[in-house]
Amino acid sequence: MQSTDTVGYRPKAGEIPTQPGVYRFRDKNRRVLYVGKAKNLRARLSNYFQPLRSLHERTRRMVTTAASVEWTVVASEFEALQLEYTWIKEFNPPFNVQFRDDKSYPYLAVTLGERIPRVMVTRNRNLKDARYFGPYTKVWAIRDTVDLMLKAFPVRSCSDGVYRRAELTGRPCLLGDIGKCAAPCVGRISPEDHRELAEDFVSFMAGNDTKYIRDLTEKMKQAASTLDYEAAARHRDAIGALEAAMGKSAVVLQDNVDLDAFGIAQDELAAAVQQFIVRGGRIRGVRSWVVDKELDISLGELVETVLQNAYEGADAPPREIIVPELPEDATELEQWLMARRVEADEAGPVRRGPKSTGRVELRVAQRGDKAALAQTAEMNAKNALILYKTRRSSDFVARSKALNDIQDALGMADAPLRMECFDVSHLSGTNIVASMVVFEDGLPRKDQYRRFSIPESTDDTESIYQVISRRLAYLKDDGAGEQDEAVEAPDPDDQGRDGDDPEIDVDAEIAEAAERRRRKFSYPPNLLIVDGGQPQVAAAQRALDESGVTGIQLAGIAKRLEELWLPDSDFPVILPRNSDALFLVQRIRDEAHRFAITYQRARRKRDISSVLGEIPGLGPARVKELLKHFGSVAQLRQATPEQIAEVRGVGPAIAAAVHERLAAG
Repeated sequence: MQSTDTVGYRPKAGEIPTQPGVYRFRDKNRRVLYVGKAKNLRARLSNYFQPLRSLHERTRRMVTTAASVEWTVVASEFEALQLEYTWIKEFNPPFNVQFRDDKSYPYLAVTLGERIPRVMVTRNRNLKDARYFGPYTKVWAIRDTVDLMLKAFPVRSCSDGVYRRAELTGRPCLLGDIGKCAAPCVGRISPEDHRELAEDFVSFMAGNDTKYIRDLTEKMKQAASTLDYEAAARHRDAIGALEAAMGKSAVVLQDNVDLDAFGIAQDELAAAVQQFIVRGGRIRGVRSWVVDKELDISLGELVETVLQNAYEGADAPPREIIVPELPEDATELEQWLMARRVEADEAGPVRRGPKSTGRVELRVAQRGDKAALAQTAEMNAKNALILYKTRRSSDFVARSKALNDIQDALGMADAPLRMECFDVSHLSGTNIVASMVVFEDGLPRKDQYRRFSIPESTDDTESIYQVISRRLAYLKDDGAGEQDEAVEAPDPDDQGRDGDDPEIDVDAEIAEAAERRRRKFSYPPNLLIVDGGQPQVAAAQRALDESGVTGIQLAGIAKRLEELWLPDSDFPVILPRNSDALFLVQRIRDEAHRFAITYQRARRKRDISSVLGEIPGLGPARVKELLKHFGSVAQLRQATPEQIAEVRGVGPAIAAAVHERLAAG
């Protein structure tokens, strides 16, 4: 019997086949909402028709928005991958991953499809039979590379109009006069020889750079041995130009290594991707883009979608691709990539070197230079994701819309111009601390951040209750409340005063500064956010009720599901995916978490420094050297006396004392 706690269009289990296939969810207007593939259609689709309350919120929204589901059975998992890719491109379903592509990036292109090939900088990826290199992050960088390359490979780089004018007048342009163009326009070189120059240019850029330098070096030596010093000088200048061009690309791997390395950083709503293009052991290009996620997908599934987007309509994929995690159907994806290599080779112009055939291997780099490159790509992706979210939250129009949307979603009388967010951090139930961050007009006010130390607590909800109670104490008429630790950034009002001025009473200044901080702390927020779901919100509401403070909206943001919970509510408030409102709430939550973690780490470091400082002969400099050497307190606790004695300035006796003190707890 079909459960009533699901959608009405749920098919009977026996109707769904168990073979591989591709499925589509459609809305009442027959618009395709989501396309997915499965090794076993029955097993996969049954996940969508569980009781609605057990589904991920965004999955539940997709399932309830849809009005029907249909599927197509295929012969193999590889065919399912191909059909899924085709349908996603055809229907552009809103619940599938959406890409913000990097169309603005410049490329270096060689138009081998033309009778007289041309080297050009372009953002157009649709030139017929052209070879592309890059993308490059800066236009000036690619122009510098082209300028150097033309000294060794004087290929035509002028526009069609300039070329026709030179043909008609019989006079080459300036580039022909200074040796940066072989001037096929006036017959100084035949079209066939010029094409050979262009193919050499392409081969060099594709990674065969050391071969050309060896060949030019041999030609230079031969010319010198025959006393043809003019030719030897030309070869020497060409070698210098090529080496300078090579120097603009970072050497990261061996000369014969061609690969692409992908780094991915993601949160619940978005992901940033960095692609490092390595040819001949050098980074030849870097590409980055942002992915908007609707459903909660795994890293492996995201890798699959990213690779399909990266190699759609591009040059052939390399033989090796470094990814952060292998998808479940890595074998089928490798087959698809290998087919892309063959297609790109057959569709492109004839070029020197081996054809783009052979297996494409997906790998997760574990150690060595490739692992270091993957870590660099991931680090860049993390920075790109932070920048993407920060830019969205910092834009005035976006901030205003976000605040209005939060007001409407939570049913507030006014926009939350002042928001305060609280987060609790602990280490296995010990060393409990909490943070309070303040956003005004959608921007952080770091001079009003606060940090709390919690001496004793039974769990997170009790910690939230204590922190909110202490914060609300400042909103009472008498202004009484426990003194909590100061802010992260200095108070701007305290800047520019001279503590050595004899006319100033230092004690009075300290009291005045404390009073200013207290007054800022007494400003009531429009919206108070706690990091957590219903239990944390209930604890915060208890603190609000007991304090007697009114006029403050309370909400909690649950991790992973990104839902907003209100007091005494059985259902969460769902802000639209990728909305400015949700980005702003995410940012204040993440900032509170960061601030709490930073404080806890500082506390742990201060605690261990105090413990070690009690050991005779171990001063602050040696304590700092110990922590620097081992990297963490945990590593120091696990070290033997012999390992501790290896630290500079620490002898066997002190090492034994450190080990004994830490072992005693």
